Amino acid sequence: MREAKPYTAHYVDIQSSRAEEMVRERLRDIGMITVSGFTSRTIVREFASRIMDITPHRDSDPDGLTTLRDTRRHTHLAGYGGFSNGELTPHTERSGVPKPPRLMLLVCGTPAHYGGDCLLTDGRAVYTDIAARRREAIVALSKERTAFFGGGDGHATQVFTEHPDGRVSVRLRLDGLARFSPTVQSYLPDLRSALTTYQVRLPLDAGQGYLIDNQRWLHARESFTGSRLCWRALGEPRFRLLRGFAPASRSAARPTASGRVVVS
Repeated sequence: MREAKPYTAHYVDIQSSRAEEMVRERLRDIGMITVSGFTSRTIVREFASRIMDITPHRDSDPDGLTTLRDTRRHTHLAGYGGFSNGELTPHTERSGVPKPPRLMLLVCGTPAHYGGDCLLTDGRAVYTDIAARRREAIVALSKERTAFFGGGDGHATQVFTEHPDGRVSVRLRLDGLARFSPTVQSYLPDLRSALTTYQVRLPLDAGQGYLIDNQRWLHARESFTGSRLCWRALGEPRFRLLRGFAPASRSAARPTASGRVVVS
C-alpha cells in the first residue's frame, strides 16, 4: 500500500468514538480530512449521511452518490471530466450553480493502474499568497460578476467572495465552461501560479478518501490509465460551519514536507 504524508497528516479514524466530533473540528479548522475503511459503497453512503444531508444532482445515482469512472463516452465533453480518464484542473464542485454544495466526500473504490492521484489546494493559502504579492489581483478576483462558470444556465460570480464578517470563500473552474472578464484576465497567471505552489498530491488506495469544505479547498486529478473507480457524495453539513475561511493577516503561507499548508 502506498504511503502519502499529506494523507496521514490529515487522517481521522472514522471508527473512533470521537470520529464525528473530530470531523467537525478539522473541517472548522483546516477544511479537510482524510479517511479510510470504506469496503463498500454502502459504508460510504452511511458515513456521508452521518455528516451531511446528501444533495442529489444531475450525475448522482438513486442513492445520492455519484460513481466516477472512465465511461469512454464523455471524453472531451466540457463539464463531464469526472467521467473520463483525463486530467482535471483545480475546481470547485458544481461551481456553475448559485449555491454549490458545502461538502464533498470522495472515496476510492478501485485505484488506477497508473496516475489518477488527487490534487488538493487550500484556497486560504492561495488567497494569502496573492494578497501579499499583488494586492490588486485580489481586488480584481473579488469583484462581483467577473467570472461565469457553467453552460447556458451557469452562474455569474467571482473567484473570491469577501463576506461582511471578514471571511472569504473561493469558487473556481478553469476548463471550457469558465469565462472571465477582461479586467481579470491579466491576473489569471498569478492565480494559476499560486494554485500550483500550494497543491498537495494525495494518492488514494482502495477504501481511502478525503472530505473537503467546497468553499475553501479546490480539487483536481491527474490523468490515469486503468479502471479507476471512485464514489462521491455532495451535501450540506449537519453541523454549524462558518462560510469559507478567515484570511491570514500577513503572508507566511508555505507548504510543508508533510503536505500541510502553514499560514500565519
